[in-house]
Amino acid sequence: MAIDTWDEVRTAWHVARAGTVSGAAESLGVHHATVIRHVDALEARLGIKLFQRHAKGYTPTESGAALAQVGRTTEEQFAQLEARLCGLGHGVSGDLVITALPELIDLILPAMSRLIDDYPSLRPRLRTETRVLRLEYGEAHVAIRAGAQPSEPDNVVQLWHRCPVGLFASPAYLARHGRPESDADLKNHLFIGDDTDGSRAPFFRWLNAQGHAQSFRSNEPVAQRAAIAAGLGMGFLFEGQMGPDLVQVMPPRPEWEVTLWLVTHVDLHRTPKVQAALAALKGGTQA
Repeated sequence: MAIDTWDEVRTAWHVARAGTVSGAAESLGVHHATVIRHVDALEARLGIKLFQRHAKGYTPTESGAALAQVGRTTEEQFAQLEARLCGLGHGVSGDLVITALPELIDLILPAMSRLIDDYPSLRPRLRTETRVLRLEYGEAHVAIRAGAQPSEPDNVVQLWHRCPVGLFASPAYLARHGRPESDADLKNHLFIGDDTDGSRAPFFRWLNAQGHAQSFRSNEPVAQRAAIAAGLGMGFLFEGQMGPDLVQVMPPRPEWEVTLWLVTHVDLHRTPKVQAALAALKGGTQA
C-alpha cells in the first residue's frame, strides 16, 4: 500500500531519532498518544514492524531505519523550501543570516551597520561557527568561506577579499625572548598553534611545515589571540584581530594570506535580501 501520510512518516523519523515516544512527542509538540497512534497506524498500513519496543524506548528495525532516513531527508527539504519561499516573498526584511569564521567579525560588522541603517525592517544575524552551515537547507543566506574556492554546484561564489595575515607577539613575550630579525631566528621562538585536525589555514600549514615549537594550541581563535596577548608565544592574526596590545613581529606574506569568498545558494542569490547583503559586504571590503 502506498505511503500517503507525511505526518505519520515524520513521526516515525522523530521516534527513530529520539529513541523514545516522549522524546518524539516533545520534539513534535504533540501528545505522546499521538506519536503511538501514528506509529501503529503506519505499521498497520505497511504490514511491517518499524520498531522494536523495549523498556528503554523504541529501536528502529532495518525497515524502520530506511523509513526514518526518508523522513529526515524530506523534513530537511521542507525546511529548505520554506527558507526559499520566505527569501523570495519578504523583500529586504526579516532575518538575514550570514555565516563566517569568528576571526572575520571586524571585517563584517561595518556591512551589518550599513544594512541596519538602509533597511530598518531587516534583522541581520551573524553566526560564527567552524561548522560549515548548509546553504541548501536554509541554514544561512550568505556564507563567507576561507581558503580554496568553494565548488558546490548549486552555489554562486564570488571573490570577496584577500586577507593579509601577519606574525604578532605581546611586548611581554618580546621582552623575555627578544624579537626575531629573520626566519633563521624563528627556530628559537615559541608559537601559538591550532588544535584542529588538518587545519587548512595557510599560515598554520606553513607553521607545521617549518616545525617550529608550539607552546600552546587551541581550536578557538579567540583563545589563540588571548594566548598571544598573554605572552605564551607568537602567533598569526588577521588584520581585523590586530590591536594596541600586540606588536607586529613580521609583516604579512603571500604564503600566509587567506582568500575569502562570498557564497550564496543559486535559488536565493537574486532575492532582494541577499543582493542587499552582498552589496553591503562588497561596499566595505573589495578584493
